Amino acid sequence: MHPTQSGLQAAGGCELQEAGVDWDAIRVPRILGLTALDILGPRSGAVIDDGHALYWFLPLGSVDGWELESTRPLTAGSSLTVPPARRTQGPGPYWRICPGDTNWHTEPAALRAAVEDALDARVRNTP
Repeated sequence: MHPTQSGLQAAGGCELQEAGVDWDAIRVPRILGLTALDILGPRSGAVIDDGHALYWFLPLGSVDGWELESTRPLTAGSSLTVPPARRTQGPGPYWRICPGDTNWHTEPAALRAAVEDALDARVRNTP
């Protein structure tokens, strides 16, 4: 399953899809994102890992006003390379958490809290 039905076909079966149409997303640098993913646990929806960052899908319109250190909201005017439904390892973008049949969104408040906790952990572990 892909987050949207149409997109521009890219290499390796991936599709370049526009954010802000059916979903918004949040980009989190990979190391910070892995910590946030551990914190979220089963509350996480689908997650793409491209080797540099993790991307969470959020309900359309939910990233309006999103300002959180080290993250970048993807909405109208942004695009994301979406891997084939069952690609679970690289090279290239892959699903760290595969999308489900119905609910692949992450609750925005839960993601924000997990990233904030991950940022706090990073600060505590900095010499």
